[in-house]
Amino acid sequence: MFKRSSWLHLRLPFSWFLLPVFLFSLSVSPNFNGARMGWVLFIVHFLLYPASNGYNSYFDKDKKSIGALRNPPPVYPGLYYLSLFLDLAAVILGYAFVSPTFAAMLLIYGLVSKAYSHPRIRLKKYAVSSWLIAGFFQGIFTFVMCYCGVNDFSIITALNEDVLLAGALTTVMLWANYPMTQVYQHEEDTERGDKTLSIVLGIKGTFLFAAFIFLLATIGFYLYLREFFGMRNGIIFLLSTIPVLLYFSFWFLAARKDSSAANYSRTMGLNVISSTCLNGFFTYLFLSKTHLLQLLV
Repeated sequence: MFKRSSWLHLRLPFSWFLLPVFLFSLSVSPNFNGARMGWVLFIVHFLLYPASNGYNSYFDKDKKSIGALRNPPPVYPGLYYLSLFLDLAAVILGYAFVSPTFAAMLLIYGLVSKAYSHPRIRLKKYAVSSWLIAGFFQGIFTFVMCYCGVNDFSIITALNEDVLLAGALTTVMLWANYPMTQVYQHEEDTERGDKTLSIVLGIKGTFLFAAFIFLLATIGFYLYLREFFGMRNGIIFLLSTIPVLLYFSFWFLAARKDSSAANYSRTMGLNVISSTCLNGFFTYLFLSKTHLLQLLV
Protein backbone atom coordinates (compact mmCIF):
# COMPACT_ATOMS: atom_id res chain seq x y z
CA MET A 1 0.00 0.00 0.00
CA PHE A 2 2.80 2.43 0.91
CA LYS A 3 6.26 2.52 -0.62
CA ARG A 4 9.24 1.47 1.46
CA SER A 5 10.57 5.04 1.29
CA SER A 6 7.45 6.30 3.09
CA TRP A 7 8.11 3.97 6.02
CA LEU A 8 11.75 5.07 6.13
CA HIS A 9 10.69 8.72 6.34
CA LEU A 10 8.78 7.98 9.53
CA ARG A 11 12.24 7.73 11.15
CA LEU A 12 11.24 5.43 13.98
CA PRO A 13 14.75 5.49 15.56
CA PHE A 14 14.25 9.22 16.17
CA SER A 15 11.74 8.35 18.89
CA TRP A 16 14.68 7.17 21.01
CA PHE A 17 15.93 10.76 21.16
CA LEU A 18 12.61 11.96 22.62
CA LEU A 19 12.04 9.03 24.97
CA PRO A 20 13.54 10.82 28.04
CA VAL A 21 10.43 13.02 28.25
CA PHE A 22 8.17 9.98 28.62
CA LEU A 23 10.49 8.25 31.07
CA PHE A 24 10.78 11.35 33.24
CA SER A 25 6.99 11.74 33.34
CA LEU A 26 6.79 8.09 34.34
CA SER A 27 9.30 8.71 37.14
CA VAL A 28 7.11 11.38 38.74
CA SER A 29 3.84 9.49 38.20
CA PRO A 30 2.01 8.35 41.37
CA ASN A 31 -0.83 6.36 39.83
CA PHE A 32 0.31 4.47 36.73
CA ASN A 33 -0.51 0.94 35.67
CA GLY A 34 1.16 -1.32 33.14
CA ALA A 35 -1.59 -1.22 30.51
CA ARG A 36 -1.84 2.59 30.35
CA MET A 37 1.93 2.91 30.44
CA GLY A 38 2.25 0.56 27.47
CA TRP A 39 -0.44 2.29 25.45
CA VAL A 40 0.99 5.77 26.06
CA LEU A 41 4.47 4.61 25.11
CA PHE A 42 3.24 2.93 21.92
CA ILE A 43 0.94 5.75 20.80
CA VAL A 44 3.40 8.58 21.38
CA HIS A 45 6.59 6.93 20.12
CA PHE A 46 5.29 4.62 17.39
CA LEU A 47 2.38 6.65 16.04
CA LEU A 48 2.49 10.34 17.01
CA TYR A 49 6.20 11.04 16.54
CA PRO A 50 6.55 9.02 13.30
CA ALA A 51 3.48 10.79 11.91
CA SER A 52 5.09 14.15 12.65
CA ASN A 53 8.38 13.04 11.10
CA GLY A 54 6.67 11.79 7.96
CA TYR A 55 4.57 14.92 7.54
CA ASN A 56 7.66 17.10 7.94
CA SER A 57 9.61 15.01 5.42
CA TYR A 58 6.77 15.18 2.89
CA PHE A 59 6.88 18.97 2.73
CA ASP A 60 10.64 19.39 3.21
CA LYS A 61 11.62 16.86 0.52
CA ASP A 62 15.16 16.81 1.89
CA LYS A 63 17.91 15.65 -0.42
CA LYS A 64 20.63 15.65 2.22
CA SER A 65 20.84 13.95 5.61
CA ILE A 66 18.10 14.56 8.15
CA GLY A 67 17.62 13.34 11.71
CA ALA A 68 17.98 9.53 11.88
CA LEU A 69 18.10 9.25 8.06
CA ARG A 70 21.51 9.71 6.44
CA ASN A 71 20.32 9.29 2.84
CA PRO A 72 16.67 10.32 2.52
CA PRO A 73 14.87 8.43 -0.26
CA PRO A 74 12.49 10.21 -2.65
CA VAL A 75 9.20 11.43 -1.20
CA TYR A 76 5.92 10.15 -2.66
CA PRO A 77 2.30 11.21 -2.00
CA GLY A 78 1.74 8.04 0.00
CA LEU A 79 3.90 9.49 2.78
CA TYR A 80 1.41 12.31 3.27
CA TYR A 81 -1.51 9.92 3.69
CA LEU A 82 0.52 7.56 5.86
CA SER A 83 1.35 10.38 8.27
CA LEU A 84 -2.31 11.42 8.48
CA PHE A 85 -3.35 7.80 9.05
CA LEU A 86 -0.90 7.44 11.93
CA ASP A 87 -2.09 10.70 13.47
CA LEU A 88 -5.70 9.54 13.26
CA ALA A 89 -4.79 6.12 14.69
CA ALA A 90 -3.00 7.82 17.60
CA VAL A 91 -6.06 9.90 18.52
CA ILE A 92 -8.51 6.98 18.17
CA LEU A 93 -6.38 4.56 20.19
CA GLY A 94 -5.62 7.26 22.74
CA TYR A 95 -9.33 7.87 23.25
CA ALA A 96 -10.25 4.18 23.30
CA PHE A 97 -7.49 2.82 25.54
CA VAL A 98 -6.16 5.76 27.57
CA SER A 99 -8.42 8.79 28.11
CA PRO A 100 -10.28 11.63 26.35
CA THR A 101 -7.79 14.13 27.83
CA PHE A 102 -4.86 12.22 26.39
CA ALA A 103 -6.57 11.95 22.98
CA ALA A 104 -7.31 15.70 22.91
CA MET A 105 -3.68 16.52 23.65
CA LEU A 106 -2.55 14.12 20.91
CA LEU A 107 -4.79 15.99 18.48
CA ILE A 108 -3.35 19.36 19.52
CA TYR A 109 0.21 18.09 19.17
CA GLY A 110 -0.55 16.73 15.70
CA LEU A 111 -2.06 20.03 14.56
CA VAL A 112 0.93 22.03 15.83
CA SER A 113 3.38 19.67 14.13
CA LYS A 114 1.53 20.23 10.86
CA ALA A 115 1.65 24.01 11.30
CA TYR A 116 5.40 23.61 11.86
CA SER A 117 5.87 22.03 8.42
CA HIS A 118 3.00 23.05 6.12
CA PRO A 119 4.04 25.72 3.57
CA ARG A 120 0.99 27.91 4.27
CA ILE A 121 2.04 28.41 7.90
CA ARG A 122 5.55 26.94 8.09
CA LEU A 123 6.52 27.81 11.65
CA LYS A 124 9.86 26.20 10.85
CA LYS A 125 10.97 29.23 8.84
CA TYR A 126 10.83 31.52 11.90
CA ALA A 127 14.00 31.12 13.93
CA VAL A 128 12.93 32.04 17.46
CA SER A 129 9.25 31.07 17.20
CA SER A 130 10.02 27.57 15.91
CA TRP A 131 12.63 27.09 18.64
CA LEU A 132 10.19 28.13 21.37
CA ILE A 133 7.26 26.14 19.98
CA ALA A 134 9.22 22.94 19.29
CA GLY A 135 10.72 22.96 22.77
CA PHE A 136 7.38 23.69 24.41
CA PHE A 137 5.39 20.97 22.63
CA GLN A 138 8.07 18.28 22.61
CA GLY A 139 8.90 19.16 26.20
CA ILE A 140 6.39 20.30 28.80
CA PHE A 141 3.30 19.68 26.64
CA THR A 142 4.31 16.08 25.89
CA PHE A 143 5.41 15.61 29.50
CA VAL A 144 1.97 16.64 30.81
CA MET A 145 0.24 14.65 28.06
CA CYS A 146 2.10 11.47 29.05
CA TYR A 147 1.55 12.21 32.74
CA CYS A 148 -2.21 12.54 32.19
CA GLY A 149 -2.30 9.39 30.11
CA VAL A 150 -0.20 7.19 32.38
CA ASN A 151 -2.02 8.27 35.55
CA ASP A 152 -5.51 8.67 34.04
CA PHE A 153 -5.59 12.25 35.30
CA SER A 154 -7.46 15.26 33.95
CA ILE A 155 -5.43 18.25 32.81
CA ILE A 156 -6.50 20.15 35.94
CA THR A 157 -5.18 17.39 38.20
CA ALA A 158 -1.87 17.39 36.33
CA LEU A 159 -1.31 21.12 36.67
CA ASN A 160 0.53 21.14 39.96
CA GLU A 161 3.86 22.69 40.82
CA ASP A 162 6.12 19.65 40.77
CA VAL A 163 4.69 18.34 37.48
CA LEU A 164 4.92 21.70 35.71
CA LEU A 165 8.44 22.28 36.99
CA ALA A 166 9.57 18.86 35.79
CA GLY A 167 7.94 19.43 32.42
CA ALA A 168 9.53 22.87 32.11
CA LEU A 169 12.95 21.30 32.67
CA THR A 170 12.40 18.95 29.71
CA THR A 171 11.57 21.98 27.58
CA VAL A 172 14.77 23.77 28.61
CA MET A 173 16.80 20.64 27.82
CA LEU A 174 15.19 20.43 24.37
CA TRP A 175 15.85 24.14 23.81
CA ALA A 176 19.52 23.34 24.35
CA ASN A 177 19.47 20.44 21.90
CA TYR A 178 17.23 21.89 19.19
CA PRO A 179 19.76 24.26 17.54
CA MET A 180 22.35 21.47 17.52
CA THR A 181 20.04 19.37 15.34
CA GLN A 182 20.10 22.19 12.77
CA VAL A 183 23.82 22.94 12.75
CA TYR A 184 24.65 20.75 9.74
CA GLN A 185 21.61 21.80 7.65
CA HIS A 186 22.39 25.47 7.03
CA GLU A 187 22.77 25.15 3.28
CA GLU A 188 19.61 23.16 2.62
CA ASP A 189 17.51 25.17 5.09
CA THR A 190 18.66 28.42 3.46
CA GLU A 191 17.80 27.12 -0.01
CA ARG A 192 14.30 26.28 1.24
CA GLY A 193 13.84 29.70 2.84
CA ASP A 194 13.87 28.41 6.43
CA LYS A 195 15.71 30.77 8.76
CA THR A 196 16.55 28.44 11.61
CA LEU A 197 17.97 29.53 14.93
CA SER A 198 21.25 27.81 14.13
CA ILE A 199 21.57 29.84 10.92
CA VAL A 200 21.00 33.05 12.89
CA LEU A 201 23.55 32.07 15.54
CA GLY A 202 26.17 30.65 13.17
CA ILE A 203 28.11 27.46 13.88
CA LYS A 204 30.19 28.83 16.75
CA GLY A 205 27.22 30.70 18.18
CA THR A 206 25.09 27.55 18.03
CA PHE A 207 27.61 25.65 20.16
CA LEU A 208 27.94 28.46 22.71
CA PHE A 209 24.19 29.02 22.91
CA ALA A 210 23.47 25.29 23.34
CA ALA A 211 26.17 25.00 26.01
CA PHE A 212 24.67 27.87 28.01
CA ILE A 213 21.09 26.52 27.85
CA PHE A 214 22.33 23.01 28.66
CA LEU A 215 24.10 24.39 31.74
CA LEU A 216 20.87 26.02 32.90
CA ALA A 217 18.96 22.79 32.30
CA THR A 218 21.55 20.71 34.15
CA ILE A 219 21.45 23.00 37.19
CA GLY A 220 17.65 22.95 37.12
CA PHE A 221 17.49 19.16 36.94
CA TYR A 222 19.98 18.79 39.78
CA LEU A 223 18.02 21.14 42.05
CA TYR A 224 14.71 19.48 41.17
CA LEU A 225 16.02 15.96 41.74
CA ARG A 226 17.68 16.98 44.99
CA GLU A 227 14.41 18.46 46.23
CA PHE A 228 12.04 15.68 45.18
CA PHE A 229 14.24 12.58 44.89
CA GLY A 230 17.18 13.29 47.21
CA MET A 231 20.73 14.53 46.72
CA ARG A 232 22.00 11.07 45.75
CA ASN A 233 19.83 11.01 42.64
CA GLY A 234 20.82 14.58 41.82
CA ILE A 235 24.48 13.57 41.86
CA ILE A 236 23.79 10.46 39.77
CA PHE A 237 22.12 12.70 37.21
CA LEU A 238 25.18 14.94 37.05
CA LEU A 239 27.39 11.89 36.56
CA SER A 240 25.15 10.68 33.74
CA THR A 241 25.77 13.93 31.81
CA ILE A 242 29.58 13.51 31.78
CA PRO A 243 29.68 11.55 28.48
CA VAL A 244 27.55 14.26 26.87
CA LEU A 245 29.82 17.05 28.11
CA LEU A 246 32.95 15.26 26.92
CA TYR A 247 31.55 14.54 23.46
CA PHE A 248 30.17 18.07 23.08
CA SER A 249 33.46 19.66 24.18
CA PHE A 250 35.62 17.65 21.79
CA TRP A 251 33.16 18.28 18.96
CA PHE A 252 33.16 22.02 19.64
CA LEU A 253 36.94 22.14 19.52
CA ALA A 254 36.92 20.25 16.22
CA ALA A 255 34.26 22.55 14.73
CA ARG A 256 36.22 25.66 15.73
CA LYS A 257 39.19 24.39 13.74
CA ASP A 258 37.14 23.17 10.79
CA SER A 259 33.49 24.07 10.29
CA SER A 260 32.95 20.89 8.26
CA ALA A 261 33.09 19.02 11.58
CA ALA A 262 29.57 20.39 12.23
CA ASN A 263 28.12 17.55 10.21
CA TYR A 264 25.38 14.95 10.30
CA SER A 265 27.48 12.17 11.83
CA ARG A 266 28.64 14.30 14.75
CA THR A 267 25.11 15.60 15.34
CA MET A 268 23.65 12.10 15.44
CA GLY A 269 26.49 11.06 17.74
CA LEU A 270 25.52 13.78 20.21
CA ASN A 271 21.84 12.81 19.98
CA VAL A 272 22.59 9.13 20.58
CA ILE A 273 24.88 9.77 23.54
CA SER A 274 22.69 12.37 25.23
CA SER A 275 19.42 10.46 24.77
CA THR A 276 20.99 7.18 25.87
CA CYS A 277 22.43 8.74 29.02
CA LEU A 278 19.12 10.41 29.88
CA ASN A 279 17.08 7.31 29.06
CA GLY A 280 19.36 5.27 31.28
CA PHE A 281 19.11 7.72 34.16
CA PHE A 282 15.33 8.12 34.01
CA THR A 283 14.86 4.36 33.72
CA TYR A 284 16.98 3.99 36.86
CA LEU A 285 14.98 6.76 38.56
CA PHE A 286 11.68 5.07 37.74
CA LEU A 287 12.87 1.64 38.90
CA SER A 288 14.34 3.14 42.06
CA LYS A 289 11.23 5.15 42.94
CA THR A 290 8.88 2.21 42.40
CA HIS A 291 11.26 -0.12 44.28
CA LEU A 292 11.41 -2.38 41.24
CA LEU A 293 15.16 -1.86 41.26
CA GLN A 294 15.42 -3.61 44.61
CA LEU A 295 13.46 -6.56 43.24
CA LEU A 296 15.80 -6.85 40.26
CA VAL A 297 19.05 -6.90 42.25
